[in-house]
Amino acid sequence: MLGGAALPFAAPAIAAAAAAATDDWDRIAREYDVTHEVIQLEHGNWGMMAKPVLAEYKRQVERVNRDTSYYARRTMVADIETARVAMANAMGVAVDEITFTRNATEAMKALILQYNRLKPGDAVLYADLDYDSMQDSMESLAKRRGVRVIKIALPEPARRQSLIDSYRAAFDANPAIKMVLLTHLSHRTGLVLPIAEIVDLARQRGIDALVDAAHSVGQLDFKFPDLNADFIGINLHKWIGAPLGVGALYIRRERLDAIDPDPAEKRDTTGVVARVHTGTPDYAAQLTLPAALRFQAAIGAAPRAARLRALRDRWVHAVSDLPQVEILAPYDLHGAITSFRLRGRTSHDENVALAKTLLDKYRIFTVHRDGLASGSCIRVTPALASRMSDLDALAAAIRSIATSA
Repeated sequence: MLGGAALPFAAPAIAAAAAAATDDWDRIAREYDVTHEVIQLEHGNWGMMAKPVLAEYKRQVERVNRDTSYYARRTMVADIETARVAMANAMGVAVDEITFTRNATEAMKALILQYNRLKPGDAVLYADLDYDSMQDSMESLAKRRGVRVIKIALPEPARRQSLIDSYRAAFDANPAIKMVLLTHLSHRTGLVLPIAEIVDLARQRGIDALVDAAHSVGQLDFKFPDLNADFIGINLHKWIGAPLGVGALYIRRERLDAIDPDPAEKRDTTGVVARVHTGTPDYAAQLTLPAALRFQAAIGAAPRAARLRALRDRWVHAVSDLPQVEILAPYDLHGAITSFRLRGRTSHDENVALAKTLLDKYRIFTVHRDGLASGSCIRVTPALASRMSDLDALAAAIRSIATSA
């Protein structure tokens, strides 16, 4: 049940039909209290809590605020563990392989900086589409571990095989590589990497892959075992719609010894929990996670992913005939996020100006993204709170801008 009414989805087999059922999805969109100041198409920063999840968060905040240490020192630990079990079940892994973090950055920093299989003379690899904080963490390994840091630019336009071939070529050209950072779904363009295949290539060469799945969990239909990866960091406050401050770190049980415990952990250093030390987090946010997972489970992973792809395809297909518009995520490797630019306009300033025009003239909120080897772009990020009419308005605005440029 969602908002007092049964959801119209029974099984993944009807995902395509669900994506086309606008009235049903409008009913789900009404479970979100969206700003009316603009058409909000920048849901990538963090996800909006649905109304029942927000209500549960408020309840948990009130309880934690009211009962403080009387609750924390008696029964809260068991409640947090229940939330961790729910998280593990949703991700398809064992509870002793996953622990809470405050976000994916914290999780990935632990994996990158506490990975202990590097020695001077080794090399590590990352790509231009990886997240800035993760890139900086990888770069720091040169000074911390005495390794060579290699950066590659992923191909544009990207294809599944060309992406696999790019990583294969980098691995084979640099046999000293011992660790690679992979981003499942890029925050810059929305490109989805064929993670399982690349992880397999790396493993065959003795290379460990650290997977940043910050944007893919809840945006795509998968569970952790599908990625074939031993080390994963995620957010749960993006596409799962938990409160801000809920992420997770996953380490396959058999690979736990490759990641050192956090230096602040001096008691039990044997488990995955010891790989992260955050001090006092937002307990109410963690306690709300089961409600967010229930909300998403009521929709279903496959219907949700199909809906998000349909929202993306709505505007992309509507502008695909325009030679002035360059779409940066291919039709077969995307979720909800896709970036674009006006052809030839690759500078930071040009894309800041384009995002400003969309906001000021058309009241559509997007965000520019930098960091691609090919230049800057505009990221469009619809979510379950979005309606097809929002994407129609975006397409009309892009067409107007492109044809008048």
